[in-house]
Amino acid sequence: MEIYFNEKHNLLSVKTIPFRLEKDIQNLVESNLQTLFKLELVKSEFTIDKYRLDTLCFDMESKSFVIIEYKKDKNYSVIDQGFSYLSTVLENKGELILEYQEKLNTRVRKDGIDWSQIRIIFISPSFSQYQKDSINFKDLPIELYEIKQYENDIVTLNRIQSKSSSTSINELSDGGVIGKVKKEVKVYNESDLLNKCNEETLELWSKLQNRTDDLDDINYVPRKHYIGIRKNNTTVTYVHFYKTKLLLHIIRGNIYKGKKSKGFFTFDDPKNISKSGDHNFKDGTVRKYYEIVINKSDDIDYVMMLIKQKYNIL
Repeated sequence: MEIYFNEKHNLLSVKTIPFRLEKDIQNLVESNLQTLFKLELVKSEFTIDKYRLDTLCFDMESKSFVIIEYKKDKNYSVIDQGFSYLSTVLENKGELILEYQEKLNTRVRKDGIDWSQIRIIFISPSFSQYQKDSINFKDLPIELYEIKQYENDIVTLNRIQSKSSSTSINELSDGGVIGKVKKEVKVYNESDLLNKCNEETLELWSKLQNRTDDLDDINYVPRKHYIGIRKNNTTVTYVHFYKTKLLLHIIRGNIYKGKKSKGFFTFDDPKNISKSGDHNFKDGTVRKYYEIVINKSDDIDYVMMLIKQKYNIL
């Protein structure tokens, strides 16, 4: 991807500055995990069994661990390494929980972690075509991101997307490391959630998605219990699916020791269709959110007005 300066309508190419070491990429990413991925750092250089994981993170939304690996060369298999690391982690769950408890200074039950949503992210300045083609499977708990830096402190991070027509990883042989991981890890997709809905609710989702598609920088992230509608890497609303309705949660912000987090907001909701809710964390933080029910098409226009209030402040 070429980057240009607009110098009085003359486009000037921005020079690429190669990363000198893998550690430079790691330091940059670990310092910006919330900005880039909405993840919490658990441990840098975490050793487990015979492997050393570059960065061990935790995803508070999905309640699952995320492994990040950094590469500067193209001579390795992301599939082999990815499934080997995931298999090792699933065989040593207790070690990850202990590390997480030490990080948070709190007790975490093993069933408080959603091991089915664990995934691994590879980050590199570039991937070979072989590596890109190797992730062309649906339901694959492996993600590739290309990172580049340019003059004037510009950095880009782009995800390599698999082909939509790809075969599911679940159709592969159940033997070996891949088979072990498949038994525990589940990569959720839209169909896993939509199968709960009747035809009328499916139509509601289609209309809502058509409207959010018109917004810039929108992407959809399926998880076990919801689809997150995101603006870049920040969730605008979480959509939960039921037989006869859609249930939306829009995060207002956090309150900790009486202080509101940056960007805390209040709806302008003249019809008063939203309900306020709280999620209480063990450290005393209260996450405030709005809950909105959509059960008829006539609601879509008004709900979009509410969604845009959150979208516009991100």
